[in-house]
Amino acid sequence: MERINQTLKRLSSSENFQKRYEQQRQQVLQNQDVGEFLAKHKDVLDQATVERSMSKLYEFTNQSKECNRCESLEGCINFMKGYHPELVLNRNSIDVVYKRCPRKVVADEKKKHQNLIKSLYVPRDILEASFENFEGDLGRLDAGDKAATFLMNYEAGLKPKGLYLYGKFGVGKSYLLGAIANELAKKQISTMIVYVPELLREIKGSIGDSTFNEKIEMLKKEQILMLDDIGAEAVSSWTRDEVLGPILQFRMLEKLPTFFTSNFDYQGLEHHLTYSQRGEEEKMKARRIMERIRSLSEPVLVDGPNRRH
Repeated sequence: MERINQTLKRLSSSENFQKRYEQQRQQVLQNQDVGEFLAKHKDVLDQATVERSMSKLYEFTNQSKECNRCESLEGCINFMKGYHPELVLNRNSIDVVYKRCPRKVVADEKKKHQNLIKSLYVPRDILEASFENFEGDLGRLDAGDKAATFLMNYEAGLKPKGLYLYGKFGVGKSYLLGAIANELAKKQISTMIVYVPELLREIKGSIGDSTFNEKIEMLKKEQILMLDDIGAEAVSSWTRDEVLGPILQFRMLEKLPTFFTSNFDYQGLEHHLTYSQRGEEEKMKARRIMERIRSLSEPVLVDGPNRRH
């Protein structure tokens, strides 16, 4: 019986094998990411090292990066679902390491928060939101530009204000939040999107619950917090002054980016927050909340047709 090493030697010397190998080798070397990696490390990589590492380079090129070939996290094509490859130098040889892909980052953060806060508002279309699909008609161009500016400034290490996106129903305010969150997820930056009416109902229902303070602390300290549909909730003095107030105060002092969406502009939201469910008029308390929102965000009108119809 032929020994395995003899079989491998015989197969590798065959003309068909050599031809297929050379075709795959050329495809690997023509890969843009591989080319950039080799160029970056040309001072420490010689040809022999590159040839020895060809199987690792092939492994790298044969998988999805940044979710570019996967329809969803569940449909991930990579060896390790939810993880994408990255080329690294390991003692003057080339190796592949695996890091969480953008969708895995989003899913892990969502799972972590869901154990504590049930009102996370991340429907499928928001999870898959992207700037490429954010239609840039005149009513939405400014919002898209402001969102891009935020991302560039944040990546540069600055502490930019969040955005206060306001406008009619269905114009894409929440979708834009999702697009921003997904861009941040690509850089493994955590965001939390919560639907404000459900959040306030949930927190009110947890009075006396051992998780109440933990929920408030999480919202205070989340790296980037997105409060969706503020102003759609029924106002009570307690939720306004004891829930929203402390969260926004902490984030304002710590300069933590905070985003809002609303059907109200600043003036309309202040009027909404002025009157409690009991009909009490509390202008100073509403003004105090609005000062924090103004400090945390830049108002941006999002206009255009209702895209839900």
